[in-house]
Amino acid sequence: MIPDEVAHFFLSQGCVIVSTLDESGYPHNSCKGIIRLDRKGTVYLLDVYKQKTFANLKVNPLISITAVDEHNFRGYSLKGEAKIVQKKGLDPEIIKAWEERITGRITQRLIKNIHEEKGHLRHPEVLLPEPEYLIVMQVKEIIDLTPHHIKRGA
Repeated sequence: MIPDEVAHFFLSQGCVIVSTLDESGYPHNSCKGIIRLDRKGTVYLLDVYKQKTFANLKVNPLISITAVDEHNFRGYSLKGEAKIVQKKGLDPEIIKAWEERITGRITQRLIKNIHEEKGHLRHPEVLLPEPEYLIVMQVKEIIDLTPHHIKRGA
């Protein structure tokens, strides 16, 4: 089970760091967006590039997802195993959720640009290719990255 606080934390992130292991056992990190997360311990990520993460998961299903909020000095890492689900096997609701996530990111970028917060002006999300597969992760362990002295003081 993923506690509500942890689920909300991950779902509020624009992106997370996904770590996999290559064929030599070396870690590979990439930036991905979470599409859906259910409290039973399943995380759904769409990967639009089909490169290293895809190749690594075909060889080794071990995965971790990490997110941090530097401003509030807290974060979490989810450890578990993942499988690849090809696009033809995807629920249309997942594709719809991905489209909504991209639309939300574009909207946030526009709002920040209007408020003169400098960012990328070309809206790179529009250029992302359509996903070809889904990463489905079963969470086995949740690591709270918040330092103990900060948790005690809360």
